[in-house]
Amino acid sequence: MRKTLTVGLGVLASCVAWAGPISASPAESSDTVRVLVIYHSDTGHTRALAEAVAEGARAVPGAQVVLKTVQEAGNADLEACDALLIGTPTFWGSVATPVKQFIDGQRPFMGDKVGGAFATGGSDGGGKELAVLAVLTAMLNNGMIVAGPHYEEDGFRFGGFGATATTGKDSPGMDEAELARGRALGERVARVAQRYR
Repeated sequence: MRKTLTVGLGVLASCVAWAGPISASPAESSDTVRVLVIYHSDTGHTRALAEAVAEGARAVPGAQVVLKTVQEAGNADLEACDALLIGTPTFWGSVATPVKQFIDGQRPFMGDKVGGAFATGGSDGGGKELAVLAVLTAMLNNGMIVAGPHYEEDGFRFGGFGATATTGKDSPGMDEAELARGRALGERVARVAQRYR
């Protein structure tokens, strides 16, 4: 009996060693995806869009979403996430200085994590898409897989680079359509990360 128990425990230990450590904590299943949404905001507009992006990501079952400013986020946050969304106001057709400093200062390799970007700006032609593309370019250079939202209009489906909002004096401010595009971006990035994971 003692020999049988010893052999049985030995086989069990071999199986555990072969299988490796369990990757998910009890509160985290294999469907769990960790989404980090970071942003910089001077006037509150980019923060509002970031909150919509986070809301969209939270709509995906199993998504755990963390929302932080670029000043609050650090390398540990980047290492822990499966998906990263970065939001920036548009400064002269490009990303805001604090966002650029964050991107330049990040140290962990983000290979095979899923990324997305969003931007706000004062006018229609102020370079919001250029700011989004600058963030996506940095993500691609860091080995990430980038994803944008999917849209449908009159039965025609297409994808976007990211989400943007126009917030200047000639704009009514952040409207529901812009917030909906932010939610669509957050949901899409979380779903792609979940499928990939």
